[in-house]
Amino acid sequence: MGKIISFANQKGGVGKTTSCVNVAAGLGLLGYRVLLVDLDPQGNATSGVGIPKRSLKGSTRELLSAKMTAEEVIVETKFDNLSIVPTNTSLSSAEFDLYDFDESEYCMKRALAPVKDQYDYILIDCPPSLGVLTINAFAASDGVIVPMQCEFYALEGLSQLMITINRIKRLYNPDLNVSGVLITMYNGRLLLSMQVMAELEKHYADQLFNTKISRNVKLTEAPGFGKPVFYHDKNSKGAKEYMEVAKELSKRI
Repeated sequence: MGKIISFANQKGGVGKTTSCVNVAAGLGLLGYRVLLVDLDPQGNATSGVGIPKRSLKGSTRELLSAKMTAEEVIVETKFDNLSIVPTNTSLSSAEFDLYDFDESEYCMKRALAPVKDQYDYILIDCPPSLGVLTINAFAASDGVIVPMQCEFYALEGLSQLMITINRIKRLYNPDLNVSGVLITMYNGRLLLSMQVMAELEKHYADQLFNTKISRNVKLTEAPGFGKPVFYHDKNSKGAKEYMEVAKELSKRI
């Protein structure tokens, strides 16, 4: 049975989508069957794997509203073992659509149930908020990965997110756990980075990934080509680091 993992952080610009896309592609290269679910109305995960957003026949919105099944909206990418439930800006209105459903927190869980066994991993790229879409993702997930930068404001946001995860665990999904905290855009030469890492190791030592993601030009270039970094430059530092994260995740879950 496939494991469902959400990538979430209510703060934007922390490398959440970059991490979700590249970990998904890394797991695919390791031989796992992977489904990427784009739950962010910006649709960056969709374009990041080369799927045009304007010509979608079905999207996450139709999946959540039960107008289409998972089998109908899933698109195979050109990358190894990687498929996607794509999205576009129409997903923005899905938050209002969901209020029409009974137990609306479980729409994603119900939608993914028929295909869960077809994949080893289902990775959900959440929007940068803690609204009903993210709650849906958490209610469906076995774990949450939190990408974050080494900044003190990020520490405050992490504390708030952990409170939200524990609340969802209590109310909707007792099986939900934090699968890991992933440090992104890391610069070990900065004193601030070392100070924040010290705080993280003090409070979240068991949840930190061993690998940190450094700032890397190839990582920022790859989405412009509609490719995960492995297919843009497999020898780049970013590709090597995300592969280590994928390997670590496969051992954790």
